[in-house]
Amino acid sequence: MALMQDKIPSHRMQITDDLDKLLKIFPPEIRSAIDEHPQQNSLIEVVMDLGRLPEARFPQEVCYLGNEPVSKTDLHNCIQQVGSFSSDNRAGIGSTLHRISAIRNRTGEIIGLTCRIGRAVFGTIVMIRDLVETGGSILLLGRPGVGKTTALREIARVLADDLHKRVVIIDTGNEIAGDGDIPHPAIGRARRMQVARPELQHQVMIEAVENHMPEVIVIDEIGTELEALAARTIAERGVQLVGTAHGNRIDNLIKNPTLSDLVGGIQAVILGDEEARRRGSQKTVLERKAPPTFAMAVEMLERQQWVVHKDVAKTVDNLLRGKDSFSEIRTVSDDGEVSIAKKTAPSKSYDQSEGTERSFGLPAVDQDFEEMLNKALYGQEESFQKVRTPGPNGEEWPVYVYSYGISRSQLEQVIDVLNLPVVVTKEMNNADAILALRSHAKNNSKLRQMSITRQVPIHGVKSNTITHIASALKRLLGMDDPKTPEEIDLRLFAYTGSDDEIEALEEARLAVEQIVIPKGQPVELLPRSPKIRKMQHELVEHYRLHSDSFGSDPNRRLRIYPA
Repeated sequence: MALMQDKIPSHRMQITDDLDKLLKIFPPEIRSAIDEHPQQNSLIEVVMDLGRLPEARFPQEVCYLGNEPVSKTDLHNCIQQVGSFSSDNRAGIGSTLHRISAIRNRTGEIIGLTCRIGRAVFGTIVMIRDLVETGGSILLLGRPGVGKTTALREIARVLADDLHKRVVIIDTGNEIAGDGDIPHPAIGRARRMQVARPELQHQVMIEAVENHMPEVIVIDEIGTELEALAARTIAERGVQLVGTAHGNRIDNLIKNPTLSDLVGGIQAVILGDEEARRRGSQKTVLERKAPPTFAMAVEMLERQQWVVHKDVAKTVDNLLRGKDSFSEIRTVSDDGEVSIAKKTAPSKSYDQSEGTERSFGLPAVDQDFEEMLNKALYGQEESFQKVRTPGPNGEEWPVYVYSYGISRSQLEQVIDVLNLPVVVTKEMNNADAILALRSHAKNNSKLRQMSITRQVPIHGVKSNTITHIASALKRLLGMDDPKTPEEIDLRLFAYTGSDDEIEALEEARLAVEQIVIPKGQPVELLPRSPKIRKMQHELVEHYRLHSDSFGSDPNRRLRIYPA
């Protein structure tokens, strides 16, 4: 690690916390105990659980506040002085940044409160102001409590007040701009859009772009696939994004299937012999799938030490190829002076099953598959009794299928929705057929040898999507005759369309399975063309749900309703 000589000019940080407004909601004993504590200015949160002593949590210690356990009356008095609790069990105090989170019992009664102190820190932006001024999208990563939301609030203020940009904050939990209809002054001229329920955050993100013409969108806690998809849609429209996501490092984000799209996503690719030799790598490697949604990323290790990646695409490519990743470590002193150090870190992925480090070159699933193939080819076959029943035309059902490179959850989803006579087996020796991703199986000589030796046919799947998996399974079962009633009813699942069409169907499926069915709440999808909306309507019908189109083109979109 080589230290750089240049330093960013100092800028002393200022902190505003409105602590007195939070203390007013507590009983007198708790209030006086906090007032008398020498570390009052560094208080993180106060915890009140029914029947237990109240606690005050500081960076380096936890102490009790008095000798009397918290009573139901204490909790009730505190609740009466804060705002209403939303569906995510969070509330606030008007014109402050404090957050009160509730714990409920099985009957819905509040039996615990976590009162977190919200502080507006002016000056944190100095560490990454040069990044903010470029106009590129920035993703903040870090553990809870490291100051992501605080930094987000300061960035929004600087963009709006100093750089004179149209900034809209998507404030899901009212943490960025505080509780109440009037936002906290800490966000400056930035505008705030509140979110009625956390699961609707992706809809409000799209609404902000369509209705309010922002130059910058600020989002806290991107945590679902729908939100990641909405973020990509916003970035593709030329709007600068500043957001936070769960995960300490970019490495964690790459391995998170829900959020990996924020840094471009990953896919397994089989290289040709010549290319594999040129790279000096395995033939099966992981590659970045698309341009990152966020051009830059900041890993917030500590409140005063951040790791900056100015080119996320290059960082991800280096990590996946086992090369050194280059970044900057920026630290700020108590006087506000920022120093920068260059950092070179080898890219390794930790394999939990082995307890050792391995490179990203070959996925663990492929290594396991190679071992399994050797066992299947040269080992003894385990005894296994298949249960069969005759099909409508005398076939032997169910068909036992071994999947290679196919998402198991996607495969089981298709089998369940289409009610197919297929059983997914974990042992290749017990399989009647192999369902393999074409890109994985194309150059795998061992897989072909296994197929010939055991006389197990290989059925290829073009891509790891529900439509292509369904189409392959129906070909395997001989159910792909378009004249059959089943094919007419389920033609949508056998459709092989463009990437945009497949992405739209995946969006509708995720909305139905993650929000509409389990939570009984309506969902609005992203704007689509008439042809794609028709396909989405048909998919929703297969779940026995109702959907409508609303809005005017090019922003016309689906709304899916619960049963």
